Amino acid sequence: MKFTDLFIKRPVVATVVNLLILLAGYQAMRSINVRQYPKTDISVITVTTTYYGADAELVRGFITTPLEQSIASADGIDYMESQSVQGTSTISVHLKLNYDPNAAMTQVQTKVNQVRNQLPPASQIPVIAITSVDTRFASMYLSFYSTDLDRNQITDYLTRVVQPKLAAISGVQQAEILGGRVFAMRVWLDTEKMAALNVSPTDVQNILQANNYLAAPGQTKGAMTAVNLVANTNLQSPEEFKQLAVKQVNGAIVRLKDIAKVELGAANYDTDVRFSGNTATFMGIYVLPTANALDVIKNVRAALPEIQKELPVGMKLNIPYDSTDYIASAIHDVTETLVETILIVMIVICLFMGSLRAVMIPIVAIPLSLIGAMFLMLVFGFTLNLLTLLAIVLAVGLVVDDAIVVVENVERHIHEGLSPYDAAIKGARELFGPIIAMTLTLAAVYAPIGIQGGLTGALFREFAFTLAGAVVVSGVVALTLSPMMSSKMLKRGASERGLAGWISHRFDALRRGYQAFLRTTLRVSWVVLCSSMVLWVLLYFFWNMSKHELAPNEDQGVIFGIVQSAPEATLEQTMLFAKEMNDIYKSEPETAQTFQVTPVPGPGFSGMVAKPWSQRKRTMQQVLGDVSKKLATVAGVRVIALTPSPLPGGDNYDVEFVINSVAEPLEMYELSNQLLAAANKSGKFYFVDSDMKYDQPQTRIVFDRDKVAAMGLNLQQVGGDLTTLLSAGYINYFDIQGRSYQVIPEVQRTQRLTPEDLTKLYVSGPNNTPVQLGTFA
Repeated sequence: MKFTDLFIKRPVVATVVNLLILLAGYQAMRSINVRQYPKTDISVITVTTTYYGADAELVRGFITTPLEQSIASADGIDYMESQSVQGTSTISVHLKLNYDPNAAMTQVQTKVNQVRNQLPPASQIPVIAITSVDTRFASMYLSFYSTDLDRNQITDYLTRVVQPKLAAISGVQQAEILGGRVFAMRVWLDTEKMAALNVSPTDVQNILQANNYLAAPGQTKGAMTAVNLVANTNLQSPEEFKQLAVKQVNGAIVRLKDIAKVELGAANYDTDVRFSGNTATFMGIYVLPTANALDVIKNVRAALPEIQKELPVGMKLNIPYDSTDYIASAIHDVTETLVETILIVMIVICLFMGSLRAVMIPIVAIPLSLIGAMFLMLVFGFTLNLLTLLAIVLAVGLVVDDAIVVVENVERHIHEGLSPYDAAIKGARELFGPIIAMTLTLAAVYAPIGIQGGLTGALFREFAFTLAGAVVVSGVVALTLSPMMSSKMLKRGASERGLAGWISHRFDALRRGYQAFLRTTLRVSWVVLCSSMVLWVLLYFFWNMSKHELAPNEDQGVIFGIVQSAPEATLEQTMLFAKEMNDIYKSEPETAQTFQVTPVPGPGFSGMVAKPWSQRKRTMQQVLGDVSKKLATVAGVRVIALTPSPLPGGDNYDVEFVINSVAEPLEMYELSNQLLAAANKSGKFYFVDSDMKYDQPQTRIVFDRDKVAAMGLNLQQVGGDLTTLLSAGYINYFDIQGRSYQVIPEVQRTQRLTPEDLTKLYVSGPNNTPVQLGTFA
């Protein structure tokens, strides 16, 4: 007995086998994750080190360079880039595709620890974080603003109440607060009052360190009882800080409030965040790579009404951006295409086979093959995304081939006089080998796409193997279910009566026309060969003239603008231009909402979220051209408007390259400027930019060492005083309701408006007497 005979003679076996395929596929449909695109393991490890007050050259030489040299020996690194700016070193380690990020993280951590003792003692501990290209943007952004609360109060409420609730939702990886202002105890020093009362910046620093101390005294233990002890060695309120005794002058106590303005402020005042023109604080919701983004964001939305009810009076919550709207819309469009494809295939099969009985057999094979492919997707760890859905759409026309061949062969034997049962037995035996060969051949055609390397392979692997898997499942259905159904449903003479007979007669004329055309081409075969050669030659030219890109731009309903202000610009100056940019976004009829995040120094970003696709006539690409022209007219800032990358894993820039050289950074900077000028002059680029910038204005404080020696000054002491006055570095922490916040002393802004104002600052002199900086610098 042949393999196919079993399923014809035992219909229950054929039914059970295909029901198993159906049930396994159905369970896979319920369990499979839904994403916009396949998951790509392209990770970036970021090492950020803060050195308050240090200039960029110092940061580069003493922090960035030793860290780079150590990290470079770690495994799995594709390339590494770094940025040294005022007070901060940032090293970005880009890993090779599909390299284990956890293993790389461990190695980078080890390399950083090896050189930790080589870094300046005043620098902070390097912070190491890992991100994926899939999580460069959050799946959803929430906006909070209030008419009654300050931004630091909003941030504190979000940290204590909203963030824990959203982070606890299943599938949420992180609920990150963006543009928030964290509470800090700001001690705004008045150097003139300090000099008058003979108080140095070092005195303030020492007093804050000595009198704001977290003690853990333990407990008393008696014969029968134990009592926990609490010591009020730490400060908790602005009033307690104001009353802090700094020193005694002529028997009178000098308190901190006598030489400084103390307030509960924010750790950073150099970022402005706005939503539709209103000051706001954003929160980004990041979804776990293994979770279903649509379900997770649906659960987040379900939790928002309850959160909104509990918001303080005057605080509002909005959703500026939800990526699942585009994902759901795209999947809906592909699903519609899938349904349309199935209907078209059914109509074509019906027209050519005629008999409804015969049509039902390949039609049943379509859902079975596609659902069975879902099971294989789950087994291989694939996700339901736009590319796998595209594979399913393309598979519709392929999975019916085997079933159609089986039906046609069985019908041929019925026409020759065999009963449907015997015809199914004989036809299935004849096609056992050809169907296996045809199935494997089709699968082999698409498999090479899935074994490609690089980003293309990572993106299209799921597409290729989903398509090949559907074809393999269709082969199984054609060998098990189709012969059995043919033996039960096909009837002798059915194709010669009714609709089938009518269609067969109508196609007779087409067959005769094709036969005549075929005879003609066989008589003039040289014409056919010459025409084929001409087409092959034209193919080369058509290929070169065609536009090449990894993926076409998609209308995702959002436009981002990368904003770079002048390097010396303050937040106040940048906010003036930000308002003008916001007005430009709002002037477009397609705009629903606008957003802006403006840090100083930049770059920041701004943008617009469009109305639903059904409520606008233009695509985002069309709007982008109009917006770009208007943004180019904004003086004082440079704005690069763009739409999100259509596929993950790539940047939003079309062309990027690296200049390698052993030359000094300034020489490299001059060379990069020459390249930028040539690129701009060519007129072929929408914009050009370089990540190497030496445009931050600097004022160098030059000490007269002879005067320093003559006055008996200590430059270490002077440098420490300047750091306390100007760097905005924190001294220690205080707590409010169970959370710790920084204590930051800094000179008042009115005393550091210009470089000339610095000469009027007082630092520690001999015997701790105040000396004006301008007397020796």
